[in-house]
Amino acid sequence: MKIALVHDYLTQRGGAERVFELLCKQYPEADIFTSLYDRQQTIDLGDRIVNTTFLQSIPGAAKYFRLMAPFYFPAFRALDLQDYDLIISSSTSFAKAVRKNSKARHICFCHNVTRFLWDTETYLREYGDYRYFAPLIKQVFDVMRKVDRTYAQEPDLYIANSSIVARRIQETYGKKAIVINYPIDTKKFIYSDIKDEYYLASARMISYKRLDIVVEAFNWLGWRLLISGDGPEQGRLKSKALDNIEFLGHVPDARRTQLFSKAKSVIVAALEDYGLVPVEANASGTPVIAYGAGGVLDTQVPGKTGVFFKRQTPESLQTALLEAREINWDYADIRNHAVTHFSEEAFFNQVEQVIDQTCSLHPSFI
Repeated sequence: MKIALVHDYLTQRGGAERVFELLCKQYPEADIFTSLYDRQQTIDLGDRIVNTTFLQSIPGAAKYFRLMAPFYFPAFRALDLQDYDLIISSSTSFAKAVRKNSKARHICFCHNVTRFLWDTETYLREYGDYRYFAPLIKQVFDVMRKVDRTYAQEPDLYIANSSIVARRIQETYGKKAIVINYPIDTKKFIYSDIKDEYYLASARMISYKRLDIVVEAFNWLGWRLLISGDGPEQGRLKSKALDNIEFLGHVPDARRTQLFSKAKSVIVAALEDYGLVPVEANASGTPVIAYGAGGVLDTQVPGKTGVFFKRQTPESLQTALLEAREINWDYADIRNHAVTHFSEEAFFNQVEQVIDQTCSLHPSFI
């Protein structure tokens, strides 16, 4: 069976790219396709050949990849994948649009619907100049939404990383999705049942991560809080924080795993579509205190691996922090839950079953 692996663009290293990296390792003989590729800024694909689109020849396109938005759909439609039996796409936006031959199957790992089209205000509010171009952007996006919905019908099967993403796929594209929670490399995380007297927030400092309520809650409690990560909100958050809060900036992976293993709890205040941080914390034997909506509902067990707070307010977070302080956590059980449910082995066991079932239903695979 000839397999093609397709990703939106390989110009950064985020959660979606880490999942694609796992797919590339799982299928070493598969051919790789993407719209734009920047070897220095993305996942390590070794000496694998990465096939790109006509966008790659545009000077500066990989650096300013977001500006290429109107051109991605025609770029992916122009890819020639007619010789492949199975196409596995990894997409938050465009890769699902690739064409296949009538006998092939297309399975899409859909990390989300195209957020900048379907939740434009939330997605673009980080960009200060957005409001000046809003009328023009609205006209372009109105056209792109129709195209997006049309090309969303191409995959034969969707796999979503969480229940909330599966609901969005159904509501936006009218397509059902199977939920398979994405994995982490559990071997990379250090387990410790001895915790230090600090709490940890690990996130990019952008507004939707809601680190502002974390800072306010810990200002009030006076407990030690470490925040790793950087971003445009850093200056504003620092100006509000008291001396019990320390900003670490970007930390290397080795330091980050140490921080996860020794923290009393890891705080997640954002509404995440899925969220790898809570699973990474659990793999370290560390409980999570999270806003109780979105992806954490799939990954956390209240009272066993973490505690939820009901509203994105400092007061609600404070209540959860005080509740967590009274729980006698079983750190080994927290780690075991992560390894059992979110390891790469568990993930690919489910993926292989889905691929086998999907392909066996098609006459060309019998």
